[in-house]
Amino acid sequence: MKLWSKSNTNTTQEVEKFTVGKDKDFDTLLAPYDVLGSIAHVKMLASIGLLTNQEMLDLVKELQSIYQLVIQPDFVIPEGVEDIHSYVELVLTQKLGDMGKKIHSARSRNDQVLVDIKLYLRAEIKTIAESTYALFELLQQKSEAYKNHLLPGYTHLQLAMPSSFGLWFGAYAESLVDDLTMLEAAYTVVNKNPLGSAAGYGSSFPINRTMTTDLLGFEQLNYNVVYAQMGRGKTERIVATALANIADTLARMSMDACLYLNQNFAFISFPPELTTGSSIMPHKKNPDVFELTRSYCNRIKALPNEISLMTTNLPSGYQRDLQLLKEHLFPAFIELNNCIEMMQLMFSHIQVSPNIADDPKFQYMFSVEEVNKLVLKGVPFRDAYQQIGNAIENGQFNYSTSVNHKHEGSMGNLCNAEIKSMMDQLMNRFQFSKATTAFQLLLT
Repeated sequence: MKLWSKSNTNTTQEVEKFTVGKDKDFDTLLAPYDVLGSIAHVKMLASIGLLTNQEMLDLVKELQSIYQLVIQPDFVIPEGVEDIHSYVELVLTQKLGDMGKKIHSARSRNDQVLVDIKLYLRAEIKTIAESTYALFELLQQKSEAYKNHLLPGYTHLQLAMPSSFGLWFGAYAESLVDDLTMLEAAYTVVNKNPLGSAAGYGSSFPINRTMTTDLLGFEQLNYNVVYAQMGRGKTERIVATALANIADTLARMSMDACLYLNQNFAFISFPPELTTGSSIMPHKKNPDVFELTRSYCNRIKALPNEISLMTTNLPSGYQRDLQLLKEHLFPAFIELNNCIEMMQLMFSHIQVSPNIADDPKFQYMFSVEEVNKLVLKGVPFRDAYQQIGNAIENGQFNYSTSVNHKHEGSMGNLCNAEIKSMMDQLMNRFQFSKATTAFQLLLT
């Protein structure tokens, strides 16, 4: 069944196979949202007199039944049915006769796909945001727990100055705040209703787009019907950029973990069951989780560029190129969420080595501390720098491993409470409950 087929038109199997591609596989992910979009559309059609109230009630009841079918893990679109839109209309027609054919009034498959994708992206962003927040809370807990454990800081991968595990965990926690700031911006773009743009040029029916916006829990409309279509591709690129920022934070922290677990650093360790071994080297405890996280996340970081190149120089209006974006973007949500969850597992069981700073090989990271002590006694900074430098070169460097950093954001004043306040305010701005409530009402 094809929504666009005519009695005297048949597409060759080769063309059909090529143009459909993997679309049916991804349509199973969109299926619940297609049904929800149809429920909202049916209610709107009744409000403008294109359906009777009884027809609306009958259609909504059947659509609610279809929803329960398509949310099952084993749901597949049957052979011979082109896509989820065709499937929904076919089932309704089989159950309700000609009434089922009326649901396509005042909309195109183009804006069905648009609204399905927007609803899907909205739900997936919610999942990523909540997982990221859970990782953020864990990193903050670890920051507080290990705030007094000194850790060498590096610049150019050379020993630099004292740091701490409180700073290290806390730095990545605050990085996630900025990452979710970008994700919240992407959510704002996603959370606009394109339904009613039809094929991209609106409808001659007196549709009520504000009504479907409210019914689907969108914050507002994509008002201009041409831009509603043009937004496809741009929306995906914006979302991909937000995912890439989170991925960048995870990849960088994974690299740190690989270094710190190395025997030459030996700053951290993990239970043996969270590492892997070697087929011939019995001593190995490999950080495979972090290595794979690094690679998965680096691949996600390439995603905005992939989407940008796939949509380069497209004219206004719908183009079939856009179909392929699903194959690149949709799996990224699963991969990124898996990586976030694995980072939570690993850092929940991290073991931090005590007294790292007492090892004499790290003595020179305290050179600046000794310079600063002289400055506090009134020695000009450049002279203090020369004195300590000469002592190091002459093998006469004396130092203390105690540090006294108290300014905002330093080892002695991590400002974790302030960082958490920023994150909590950010999470509240998403207002996920509005979409959840709207879906519950549609299914009641």
